[in-house]
Amino acid sequence: MHNDWILDVLADLKAFAVANDLGGLAEQLDDTTLIAAAEIAYQAEVASARGNVGYSQSGSNIGGLGRHRYA
Repeated sequence: MHNDWILDVLADLKAFAVANDLGGLAEQLDDTTLIAAAEIAYQAEVASARGNVGYSQSGSNIGGLGRHRYA
C-alpha cells in the first residue's frame, strides 16, 4: 500500500523516544502505530472489496457493517 511509509516514520520516532528516555512518548507511539496499521489494513480491504458483490456503483458498502470496523 502507498501509506506504509508512515509505519516506518512511527518506528523511527519510537526509536528516538526510547533512546532519549521518553517512555510515555514511546508507549503512545506504540498505540499510534497500531491505529495506523489498522487503518491502512482497512483501506486495503475496502479497495479490494470494491469490485465484490455487496457494493453499489458508488462504492458504498451496503453490507451494514459500518465504516469503522477496527478498534
